[in-house]
Amino acid sequence: MLGNGVVGILSESVNKWERRVPLTPSHCARLLNGGKEKSGVTRIIVQPSTKRIHHDAQYEDVGCHISEDLSECGLIVGVKQPKIEMILPDRAYAFFSHTHKAQKENMPLLDKILAEKCSLYDYELIVGDNGRRLLAFGKFAGRAGMIDFLQGLGQRYLGLGYSTPFLSLGGSHMYSSLAAAKAAVISVGEEIATLGLPSGICPLVFIFTGSGNVSLGAQEIFKLLPHVYVEPSKLPEIFAKARDSSQPKSKRIFQVYGCVVTSEDMVEHKDPTKKFDKADYYAHPEHYNPIFHKKIVPYASVIVNCMYWEKRFPRLLSTQQLQDLMKQGCPLVGISDITCDIGGSFEFVNQSTSIDSPFFRYDHLNNSYHDDMDGNGVICLAVDILPTEFAKEASRHFGDILSEFIGSLASTTDIKKLPSHLSRACIVHRGALTSLYEYIPRMRNSDSEETTNILENNSSKKKKNYNILVSLSGHLFDQFLINEALDIIEAAGGSFHLVKCQVGQSTDATSYSELEVGADDRAVLDQIIDSLTSLANPKENNGLQSRKGNEISLKVGKVQESGLKKEPETKSTSAVLILGAGRVCQPAAELLASVGSISSRKWLKICLENDFEGRIQVLVASLFLRDAEEIVEGIPNAVAVQLDVMNRESLHKYISQVEVVVSLLPTTFHIHVANACIELKKHLVTASYVDDSMSKLNEKAKIAGITILGEMGLDPGIDHMLAMKMINEAHARKGKIRSFTSFCGGLPSPAAANNPLAYKFSWSPAGAIQVGRNPATYKYHGEILHIDGDKLYDSAHRYRLPDLPAFALELLPNRNSLVYGDVYGIANEASTIFRGTFRYEGFGKIMGTLTRMGLFSTEGHPILKNGKRPSFRMFLCELLKVDSRNMDETLIGEKAISERILSLGFCKEQETATSAAKTIIFLGLNEQSEIPESCQSAFDVSCLRMEERLAYSNTEQDMVLLHHEVEVEFPDGKATEKHRATLLEFGKTKNGKMISAMALTVGIPAAVGALLLLVNKVKTRGVLRPLEPEVYAPALEILQAYGIDLGEKTE
Repeated sequence: MLGNGVVGILSESVNKWERRVPLTPSHCARLLNGGKEKSGVTRIIVQPSTKRIHHDAQYEDVGCHISEDLSECGLIVGVKQPKIEMILPDRAYAFFSHTHKAQKENMPLLDKILAEKCSLYDYELIVGDNGRRLLAFGKFAGRAGMIDFLQGLGQRYLGLGYSTPFLSLGGSHMYSSLAAAKAAVISVGEEIATLGLPSGICPLVFIFTGSGNVSLGAQEIFKLLPHVYVEPSKLPEIFAKARDSSQPKSKRIFQVYGCVVTSEDMVEHKDPTKKFDKADYYAHPEHYNPIFHKKIVPYASVIVNCMYWEKRFPRLLSTQQLQDLMKQGCPLVGISDITCDIGGSFEFVNQSTSIDSPFFRYDHLNNSYHDDMDGNGVICLAVDILPTEFAKEASRHFGDILSEFIGSLASTTDIKKLPSHLSRACIVHRGALTSLYEYIPRMRNSDSEETTNILENNSSKKKKNYNILVSLSGHLFDQFLINEALDIIEAAGGSFHLVKCQVGQSTDATSYSELEVGADDRAVLDQIIDSLTSLANPKENNGLQSRKGNEISLKVGKVQESGLKKEPETKSTSAVLILGAGRVCQPAAELLASVGSISSRKWLKICLENDFEGRIQVLVASLFLRDAEEIVEGIPNAVAVQLDVMNRESLHKYISQVEVVVSLLPTTFHIHVANACIELKKHLVTASYVDDSMSKLNEKAKIAGITILGEMGLDPGIDHMLAMKMINEAHARKGKIRSFTSFCGGLPSPAAANNPLAYKFSWSPAGAIQVGRNPATYKYHGEILHIDGDKLYDSAHRYRLPDLPAFALELLPNRNSLVYGDVYGIANEASTIFRGTFRYEGFGKIMGTLTRMGLFSTEGHPILKNGKRPSFRMFLCELLKVDSRNMDETLIGEKAISERILSLGFCKEQETATSAAKTIIFLGLNEQSEIPESCQSAFDVSCLRMEERLAYSNTEQDMVLLHHEVEVEFPDGKATEKHRATLLEFGKTKNGKMISAMALTVGIPAAVGALLLLVNKVKTRGVLRPLEPEVYAPALEILQAYGIDLGEKTE
């Protein structure tokens, strides 16, 4: 059966709310349509289910078979563990098994799999090169947990006598989509921003524990409210201001506060002379006292618990501590325990809750528990199955990644032929534990709650002559280091007793084990300790590990990295400040931080006359520290800082520490930053257009001796540099430019252009739609042509690239092309000057039709202003002038919609009407679901649906395409030449994350500009564009050497 290419999908049976699926019908369709040779899958059999998010008919429609019987399947997949009796012999299974840490409650399942000679792949163990899990639901747990708690918060405050906007929210599962849930939270945020919150519940402070995916998901929802993040140390100051009787009181407060806390804010060393050390804390938590209840909780309104806890660590908040704090007037209203550690970090959270009854109330006065939201105490949420509340999006996210692996798992019989990330996730193969998991039998009899000697290897029952207690902490199980440690001991002839074992409950949490290691010969014991030391510290020299008596502490894995000895600094270090935390910042930070590394020497050597031996320290600054921390994660020599650029003191503080500033902020902030750079005599690079206000700083910049280098992105940026290179080379040969055309577009890759519009959005669609209304002007064969904004989509014309004939493209004129005649110095010689935007063919006709239908009107629509919310279908009927009372009989299918579009004159061609109808159906504008209250215009409705339906999945690539054509006429009868330059770049996956092509082609040129200023390749001072050879020549060389291919041809 193994490797037969037949995949079975289990019916989830663990919990009534479990509606997630490992593969959606769309994923199944792609796998089946690919055929076995391409996808490795021949058939998919789905067990019937009446509760999963995608019903059986949807799977049947794409070619799956519906059957309870999965006996034909070689690979059977689910989300959660199946019932033991469902395990069939000689099959491969993939699900979250929770067995690799020898979890006691799941050992019967593992025994069944071993007995039936099955293979078992655990999703939790599929990790990328960066050690992070590829298949996880953490962010969805955070999102759902946050929304659910906000709903309960509204009810709780009402019970306390306060009406708040939170009362209008529903639970996460009540919304048709994550986007709809977010829209509801945004609506709450807008009400807070305009009408405010009662001052009696403010300052309203949300505390987030931890910084992993769960916390990021919760904060993603929190950020939809008007908010300010504060550092833990600033909490007392906020409360002091709020309670200062000398200050005038506001009856309403228009924002909430967020604060992210980590271990450093939760404990302090018992020795007051010692500072907090994360590595030491993880190895020896007994050396630390808890301070969370003193430093954080007294100022918290809500605690969102996003970090796992183990018994060896101090609790965050004990029952007694809570009782004492509440008696002292602590403002704590509730706990959202997203990690659901029952009786764990919050001692009084002693029970889990369910999606249909997510809260209980703990009464601190009576030490009692209640199901209502009224009365004394705090409310607690502790739902352990939160991601399924967004079953549709969670399944799509999960399946996007799993579908990349499923073919390999379904078609293989030999795990040695699998990619390493899959073979390492195989716990059992054909009824035997794989080598990485041979430690499980050793752990079977250990109970992580006991501290007595409970496991002994078979080499000897007798206590050895020499024994030593060894502590191992770190990622022992998810990185298989416990296996290596036990092998070292046994291979040397030693023995071990497992004294204590605490397993981390997530990939972000570490595990801890204490082993009593023994040997009859002291030399053998020393050899074992040396080998374990090498395992823990592979980069350290022998003898650096400190020993204390007969006890040694080994900090394994990542925790150990903090103890490595740093090499003395020998290279000079420059510094660059990157302002912003958008997607383009990460590629910029990576390039600059890599300078000085071995990998950078190859591309730097090509471009710079002298080897650049220095290193660059990169500071990434954002208004919200967490955003900056996400950007610098995993980037050496990069540091995240919190900075409000409108705070003059803070801005000057950080600019003064660097040589070059790269501003990737919105354009409106650039002038403010530029003036600070002039004052402090620091260079500045931006990727934005140099407008009049920036140009006026030219003389000031020259006097300050600095360069302000603007338009160092893609468009503007690379387009300028390629154009000037081609034009100047032609002029150097005494040629004249007869025609200059330039086209650029950010598009989905062909594989991702899988919708009728053949377009997707990585940001909000609103901006892209509004651009389509801008008028355009260009010169064609000497004639000046104008296109009105409302006719722009209709002006699109078909285009094929000579070197990329497979791309079916069209061009839309892009604003005023004539200004580039002056910018490039060709206004008096070129009879054609045209700049256009690439789209896939058909885009303009569809968008023009939708525009005439009124789908992009920004005026408030009457039907959206009434008290009762219309459905999307009802709204579509209004636009198509159909009596909504008969809507059930009309506008159901593509044909009816396309005929109505034609009859109303919104387009003239049947093909266009059909394409527009397909787009309307794809966007769900004919569905019966209710339009959210946040939508007040047709434009709002269209943006909402486009954001939901035209978004990139985590694995889909975008594409950037830039193409210049320059016709050059030469004197003396020489033949006219046509020069072409093309850039084609696709999004790239790095460390399990997709980095968009747009981010690469905007962020990297900006970083290159900063590098050129650092090494003084650009000597001109003042406000510049990359139009001169001193900028574009080395910049284009670096881009090419760095991997951005800029192909040029001449005919």
